[in-house]
Amino acid sequence: MDGTILVADDDRTIRTVLTQALTRAGCKVHATSSLTTLMRWVGEGKGDAVITDVAMPDGNGLEMLPKIAMDRPDLPVIVISAQNTIMTAIKAAEAQAFDYLPKPFDLPDLMKRTARALDRRTTAPRSKPVEAGGDPDRDDLPLVGRTAVMQALYRVVARLMNTDLPVLIWGESGTGKSLIGRAIHDFSDRRSLPFVTATGADLADIEGPARVLARVRGGTLLIDEIADIPLELQARIARMMDAPGDHNPRFLATSQSDLAAAMKSGTLRRDLYYRLSGATLHVPALRDRIDDIELLATHFLGRGEQSQSAPRSLSEGAAKIFANYPWPGNVRQLEHAMLQLALTSRASEISQVEAEQVLGGQPDPEPVHAQANTERLGAAVERHLRRYFDQHGSMLPPPGLYGRILREIEAPMIEIALSATAGNQAKCADLLGINRNTLRKKITDLEIEVTRGRKMM
Repeated sequence: MDGTILVADDDRTIRTVLTQALTRAGCKVHATSSLTTLMRWVGEGKGDAVITDVAMPDGNGLEMLPKIAMDRPDLPVIVISAQNTIMTAIKAAEAQAFDYLPKPFDLPDLMKRTARALDRRTTAPRSKPVEAGGDPDRDDLPLVGRTAVMQALYRVVARLMNTDLPVLIWGESGTGKSLIGRAIHDFSDRRSLPFVTATGADLADIEGPARVLARVRGGTLLIDEIADIPLELQARIARMMDAPGDHNPRFLATSQSDLAAAMKSGTLRRDLYYRLSGATLHVPALRDRIDDIELLATHFLGRGEQSQSAPRSLSEGAAKIFANYPWPGNVRQLEHAMLQLALTSRASEISQVEAEQVLGGQPDPEPVHAQANTERLGAAVERHLRRYFDQHGSMLPPPGLYGRILREIEAPMIEIALSATAGNQAKCADLLGINRNTLRKKITDLEIEVTRGRKMM
């Protein structure tokens, strides 16, 4: 790489790491903990690219991007943030950021994005500025996640919001499909127009489509659970999309099932599927984003504390219980459990016993396990990878996919084998069929905690 990078972050460790990595790559680096200093450098014409945090001691990095875009429209800005919500990604896109990464970020990935920023700094077109809008309370959306699959989803939503493409949003109940649809509307050019959710019942009679379109008035129409609507009503929806009248709305649809599979099975009309599938978003189940569970739990506990005097947090034991639970009701079920704990827990730290008690009153998770038991591991991995690639749309995932996927499979396999052998590493190595020294190295590299205890089997 060749260029000067301006780095702004109040974390000294991050500034040091980025300075060393960028310098080794051939760049010159100016690093600061002050947003004021960064803007002075930008005003002086310094820098070929910027890497900035959002929350700075003297301001918000995102709020400075419009001024940078106005003063130096060819200066690419990469935003890094520990605020791992969909709103951060959307606001970064609105503020014309060249790229956005959540913390903790992958350093090689950030370096490659910086190289692209330097390569494209004189040719990359900036998107049209978007006026601030939407519901200010949208920051409270439970669309929180730092996992790769959620961050990829956020980036796709940010790219889609100001297009007119119809969007299919599918995922299990409780994953937040309607919230994704609402976010697409609230931060789009149609934000001042109505957002209407319609079900099959709203379209059941002959005048249903006309009444719905009259309510939308050119805004956004979200059709709820499209695959559950009878085929004759699906034909009516297809005709409505072909002749929407004077005020053409944007069409969104949600479904709990994979609509491509529903089309193949005959429960979804082929013509309707192709009309709706301008873009397809898959919202992952909570059990497919385990690393987000504690983050979400903390988010919901904070929401429940609004009427409480003492803040709540999870103990290590409680966090482990929640991470191992399959959450058949997904994010909605987690939200209800956390709000209940925020009201009933007496101590500031949620104990493992309290976590077990609140989950004891939850719906039986057996259907989730029963469904998983019928699926081969290879098929499950293939399904996961296809969804992961779909989340990136026309872009490829960040480099290093092979290692990330192996790590995701290897870590739980070793943890379960250790539990099954009561923490006996010699027996565990024999069970896995690997050398004991190899096992020890993997335990260290994967940061697996080894505890002695009763065998699982």
